[in-house]
Amino acid sequence: MSDFDRNVAARGGFATRTAEIDAGLRAYMLRVYNYMAAGVALTGVVSWLTFNAAVQTTGAGQLALTSFGQTIYGGPVMIVLFLATLGIVFFLSFRVHAMQPATALGLFMVYAALLGVMLSSVFLTYTHASIARTFFISAASFGALSLYGYTTQRDLSPIGSFLIMGLFGLILAMIVNIFLKSSGLDFAISAIGVLIFAGLTAWDTQKIKEMYDVNDDGTIAGRKSVMGALTLYLDFINLFLFMLRFLGDRR
Repeated sequence: MSDFDRNVAARGGFATRTAEIDAGLRAYMLRVYNYMAAGVALTGVVSWLTFNAAVQTTGAGQLALTSFGQTIYGGPVMIVLFLATLGIVFFLSFRVHAMQPATALGLFMVYAALLGVMLSSVFLTYTHASIARTFFISAASFGALSLYGYTTQRDLSPIGSFLIMGLFGLILAMIVNIFLKSSGLDFAISAIGVLIFAGLTAWDTQKIKEMYDVNDDGTIAGRKSVMGALTLYLDFINLFLFMLRFLGDRR
């Protein structure tokens, strides 16, 4: 009888432990999504404010760049912004293990703000209504893909490795098309880009979930949350930009 009681207690203890792990995982993923959403929101606000400061409407109802807009959208400034955002991503990736979570989160938000300045130019190319429509479609698609990555029991690692290879090929094709200016290649790049970042969203979500360790202290868990948020943020932004090529109405 005593053996029976110990077995019941052991099973009860296992169930309690499992519940604690599930609760910790949910809290961890919720923090990742909250950080990611805050980054996207900051990017959107900064983009809109930058656009309104950079553009004015003429008497004929056309858009014209202000002096600030001519500076921001000039070649040298955009190059500096690009290098700055790229530098922050690499710095976070290689040095996050030595940072406090608050510092890492602050750098992520700086990155999101700088990228917002860069992406403000989409308001010059596409109508506001089509940008809003594409954003909500992208958000719904991202949510469904991320949910799949979180819940599926299938190992997405083989697919992820293939997608990474495809991403490098996509970047190379985009560089080549800068010189070719082929509309056919541009369409193919847009289609492949949507597929690649759709797949990466699911794969990265599964990876971030598997990064969770119940034994992590608050500092390690905080670092993982920031890096997970940055990864999903990049997936969403790129998914949105490639979808905008299809769904956006040009001015």
